[in-house]
Amino acid sequence: MVAVSKITKSSTAEYFAKNLQQVGFSSPTKAVLTTLKEAIDNSLDACETSGILPELTVIVDKVGTGSGKNSDLIKIVVEDNGPGIEADDLSRVFGEYLASSKFGRGQCTRGQQGIGISAATTWAQLTNAKGVKVISKTAKMRKAVRGVVEVDIKNNNGVLKNKDTIDWNKDNGVHLEFLIDGRIQLNGDGGLITYLEGTVLVNPHLELKYKLVDQDWVEVKRVATSMPEIPAPTLPHPHTMKLGEFIAHGHLYGKISLEKFLKTGFSRVTDQTIKDFVTSGLTKSLLTRASSSLNEAEFKTIFTAIQNTQLQAPSTKSVLTVGEESLSKSIGRLGQVDFFSVVARKPTICDFKPVVVEVALARFLDRGDADNPVQVLRFANRVPLQFDKSACAITRAIETVNWKSYGLAQPKDSVPLGPYVFAVSVVSPFIKFKNASKETIDSSDELVEEIRRSLMQAGQKLSRHIRKEEKEADLERKLSHIEQFGPILVEGLVRIVGASKERKLRAEEGLKKLLGRDSKEAMKELEEAEVKLNAQKKKEAQILGRSNINNNDVEQDEDVVRITNSDSDVSIQDKQSIDNLDSEINDIHHDDMSSIKDHNSIHDDIHEIEDADSSTMIKDPEDN
Repeated sequence: MVAVSKITKSSTAEYFAKNLQQVGFSSPTKAVLTTLKEAIDNSLDACETSGILPELTVIVDKVGTGSGKNSDLIKIVVEDNGPGIEADDLSRVFGEYLASSKFGRGQCTRGQQGIGISAATTWAQLTNAKGVKVISKTAKMRKAVRGVVEVDIKNNNGVLKNKDTIDWNKDNGVHLEFLIDGRIQLNGDGGLITYLEGTVLVNPHLELKYKLVDQDWVEVKRVATSMPEIPAPTLPHPHTMKLGEFIAHGHLYGKISLEKFLKTGFSRVTDQTIKDFVTSGLTKSLLTRASSSLNEAEFKTIFTAIQNTQLQAPSTKSVLTVGEESLSKSIGRLGQVDFFSVVARKPTICDFKPVVVEVALARFLDRGDADNPVQVLRFANRVPLQFDKSACAITRAIETVNWKSYGLAQPKDSVPLGPYVFAVSVVSPFIKFKNASKETIDSSDELVEEIRRSLMQAGQKLSRHIRKEEKEADLERKLSHIEQFGPILVEGLVRIVGASKERKLRAEEGLKKLLGRDSKEAMKELEEAEVKLNAQKKKEAQILGRSNINNNDVEQDEDVVRITNSDSDVSIQDKQSIDNLDSEINDIHHDDMSSIKDHNSIHDDIHEIEDADSSTMIKDPEDN
């Protein structure tokens, strides 16, 4: 007879220690990114919850050779100005799984389960035999607390070691230092720079200073001084749960009656809703029973009645938005923007969950090229998603849009091409991810359609700008043809009518003015006149006995420099020279304006060019 193996029980920490790949530690490269991400997410959530504008300092450096094959020893430091953590809570926050104040609250926060930062501590402990070094100080503390937090894997408990107090030059905040095995990737979809740029984009109120490996320090200033308003937690909608989830949710409420459980455990359930449940097949006698005493068959009857009842959609007040204005300001921190279009959709309901989608499309002058795919930045609850993008609802929505109709090149069933960044943010208190590491959003049909509509709305603004550029280029080509063949026509007409050289010269000058090609010459004449005028001013100053012109003696007025001195006299001859130069400059200005008016009447195509959207155009100062 075969002996029956003894069934053993494992702790949550023991399970995740053996399956860290499920929470983002599947490779050395992902381990570095996941550790950094979890630390930054915690810092941002803590600052926003306490109403503090976040200021973060990040250091990622290679300090040696890792213990594992093909890995380096990486030091990751994250310091914030948040509220700090009490000494008694440090071990639970960084060393205990599922120890979170946000677990199951239905709130639009970055972290919700209490797994990520504890997994980072476990990875440091497994690969470097040490946990995370922590320095924490709250506003009530005179000195900061310092120690090392490790995970008691067998019992899922955090342990604070080497605890002491130190002087720290911060009023409050947390300083974390991880030493882990990993590999540093700076660029690309899984790169640290990509992650930090994405975090900066959707957090305009963030001020970030970071140093990566041997690169110089980078400081990113905040572009918004207002804190995002974090909505209050919301309850789940009854139609969002499966039967097993519904039963587990019922057992959480203990011995309260079923009626009270339905009212307090879900949103949109009222006295009238309870009556509707009874009409749909719910046995009335079950309403007074304790939810913990119901068996599986009874729960199934209740669940079926709820699913067969029409319910009001959940409230959309539980979602937050970055906002079009803040997103527009923040996108300029990524590089030199040539054009951008931002769309923030109104909150809506997808799969009985409140959702808001925001899209930013930007064309850059200093990143990307026309032959490569656009860079896609995906966000879920303002956290960048950098892996498994092909299975994500955001990528699927981008691929289903016909970008050729908006003026972009696009291979079949793929993202478009060009020097663009497509940033798509999805915010919801109940985002459904495909895995525990939260790397990709589950692509339900309703959510994909909402994202698709947002992209199309932003694409319309992009299309108008591209069409305007094409019309301007077409007009310039026509002007170039006239400029090329116009002189030949003038030459032929001169021969036919026997006109003089002076008449030919006037005709050629008139053609230049008509085409607007005399503007450079006019500007050159203007500059030469101003040089003469400045020389005359200097001569005047020397006559008055002043070799140097004081700033208080000179004022700038419409690009013409005038020297003012009420106590001195200037000779009539010098004044006359100055007046003549001023008159010359005014004549050049007048001729320049005339040439511009002639240029504006050259062709009807000018009237077809649409006005550029001032909120979405950023021009190079040299063009002005």
